[in-house]
Amino acid sequence: MKDDAAGDDGIVRRVSAAEIEAAVVNQIRALLRQPEIVVGTWLAARAEAPELTETEVRAALERLDPLWGELFPAEQARIMRAIVERVVVGPGGADIRLRVEGLSGLVRDLGAVAPGAERAAT
Repeated sequence: MKDDAAGDDGIVRRVSAAEIEAAVVNQIRALLRQPEIVVGTWLAARAEAPELTETEVRAALERLDPLWGELFPAEQARIMRAIVERVVVGPGGADIRLRVEGLSGLVRDLGAVAPGAERAAT
């Protein structure tokens, strides 16, 4: 809080960290189901695994939602740090910027891409 900005309506004075964190987690969980995020993640993950399909990426991202509540808080925090680059809070809401490489890593962690980009043939 700055004294020189007392009359500025464009500044957010106080925000509960717990409320912001909950809102960011909820938005990220919803974003991971958005087609443009799935496609962007697929394109980024193909650098490690060229044979990876969009369907596999979508399935991997869909696995996170039902697992989220069962993860330890430290693991939830690790995932958020890996995929969220920055959160900017303003009077109109919050702007969440994602890390594409973090999304690729998440897909790998969720099993769509095996370590070393080598997957077993089915």
